[in-house]
Amino acid sequence: MILNEIPKIKHTNSNNFFLLAGPCAIESEDMAMRIAERVITITDKLAIPYIFKGSFKKANRSRIDSFTGIGDEKALKILQKVSNSFNVPTVTDIHEISDASMAAEYVDVLQIPAFLVRQTDLVVAAAKTGKVVNLKKGQFMSPEAMKHAVKKVKDAGNEKAWITDRGTMFGYQDMIVDFRGIPTMREYAPTVLDVTHSLQQPNQSIGVTGGRPDMIETIARAGIVNNVDGLFIETHFDPANAKSDGANMLHLDNLEQLLTNLVAIRKIVNTL
Repeated sequence: MILNEIPKIKHTNSNNFFLLAGPCAIESEDMAMRIAERVITITDKLAIPYIFKGSFKKANRSRIDSFTGIGDEKALKILQKVSNSFNVPTVTDIHEISDASMAAEYVDVLQIPAFLVRQTDLVVAAAKTGKVVNLKKGQFMSPEAMKHAVKKVKDAGNEKAWITDRGTMFGYQDMIVDFRGIPTMREYAPTVLDVTHSLQQPNQSIGVTGGRPDMIETIARAGIVNNVDGLFIETHFDPANAKSDGANMLHLDNLEQLLTNLVAIRKIVNTL
């Protein structure tokens, strides 16, 4: 299992799903440390393998005045501090070829954003770092098409690839998860369900993405029942004032009960 090749990861023998969770973007050191500490307390209690998630840079924004980050090196050093302080692995997304080697110095998993997953040079650059490469399924792609993205990673000499489903475009302003794709993508690589991005409502006229956080548990439960290997959840202690993706994030206060419910469901699924 690829999880065992990630430094600092715990609870890999728990038979639980693994979790990628944290804020959409690194806003400050205090914010990242507060969220990481809370999530780690919960995941240790529930024996969930955990990877702290935070974007060091947000390159795909609706408007030019949208928040993009606090500075690449500053944010990456915060991710490194989270990892060292709490002995937990980290994941961040990259957008340019040059980001791959830079981010690989600080984090354990490199994530390819959904809009960029067909960018061969970017995928290959990530693969050549030797890190785990998390490939977000394009909103415009079929589950079957993701085998080609995985093959790019492996052909570059790296066997450590994941696929993350983050929903498929449904009209202009909605996303839908087609759970028929989960078993298909699991044939190619360990598969993660991005719960919160799957609930986005993009392309709003005001230039700020909307969302349906009230549906987070519904989608997450369905993912666990359909045997996803991992879950991806963006969470924040103040989603209403988050600088990115606040409309579809889970409030941090609701994370423990959600994960408790999901662990209980996974235990039942494991007996079937």
